[in-house]
Amino acid sequence: MIALLEKDCGLRRKAEILRWIESRGFRAHVTELPDASLVGVLGAGAEVLAAALQALPGVREVRPESPPWPLVSREHRPEATRVRVGNVVVGGREVVVAAGPCAVESEAQLQEAARGAAVAGARLLRGGAFKPRSSPYGFQGLGEEALRLLAAAREETGLPVVSEVLSEEDLPLVARHVDLLQIGARNMQNFRLLAAVGRQGKPVLLKRGLSATLEELLLAAEYVVSAGNPQVLLCERGIRTFERATRATLDLSAVPALRVRTHLPIVVDPSHAAGLRELVPALAAAAVAAGADGLLVEIHPRPEQALSDGRQSLDLPAFAGMMDVVRRVAAAVGRDVAG
Repeated sequence: MIALLEKDCGLRRKAEILRWIESRGFRAHVTELPDASLVGVLGAGAEVLAAALQALPGVREVRPESPPWPLVSREHRPEATRVRVGNVVVGGREVVVAAGPCAVESEAQLQEAARGAAVAGARLLRGGAFKPRSSPYGFQGLGEEALRLLAAAREETGLPVVSEVLSEEDLPLVARHVDLLQIGARNMQNFRLLAAVGRQGKPVLLKRGLSATLEELLLAAEYVVSAGNPQVLLCERGIRTFERATRATLDLSAVPALRVRTHLPIVVDPSHAAGLRELVPALAAAAVAAGADGLLVEIHPRPEQALSDGRQSLDLPAFAGMMDVVRRVAAAVGRDVAG
């Protein structure tokens, strides 16, 4: 439920309204708008307070039928959120591209990939340190050593780093080394992990689950934001359908559909959706045309030698070519891409 306060509602009156809400067992979250204050009333059954809350001095309007994700909804914050990752802002005019290997395999491999990403115009460096693989016999990543290598690559290239965190236990370690914490598709509804990343200060990239609806994705984001961290990027990475021509089905309709529902920036991962490197540039261009704020692309100096997901990884010349295409599409829709 959302309550809109009068423009001239003073600090003392706001505090009284918040105390009134909390005294009835609910939580309140305040967002300051240009001409009013918006209060999200959080908790199951909050709508029972609607009539009494509407009667309080200083309350202009109560919307009991607000979405079940009030903090990430457009109603709560009409203007778009911009998330800062190091020195990079996601959610503005620039379409931000994150690129790097699926998994960090060695210092030489990562440095070559990072340099290639930077030269081509990527603004963030992605790389897996802990790899959740479908098979227990697949390459599971280098762990802490990969995080140190990613931090070193950031120092060399200036690219802020994004890497996945798999568990609450790993969170302090990963957060020390990276600039953007990725929650993978398999962990989208790991609610304890979502709450944990919500209690720390690093921005979060939240991937849509393979079988998740947009409502479930927004509710997952609400877990992070309600725990205190408003710096969330939503990531469409393909969903499971009956089609087998690609690894997953990239739901590009999710980009405009999310845009009208939430103020959070939206990123698209064409690599995991396609599973085939030759499809990635076209899907990346289509994502930009659909309004994505960023792209997450897998690259590798020698994809045929990659220890994981080589079939969907672009080599460095192909990535540079993709960036040229993406720039032209971005310009056509009034956006920019670095490079």
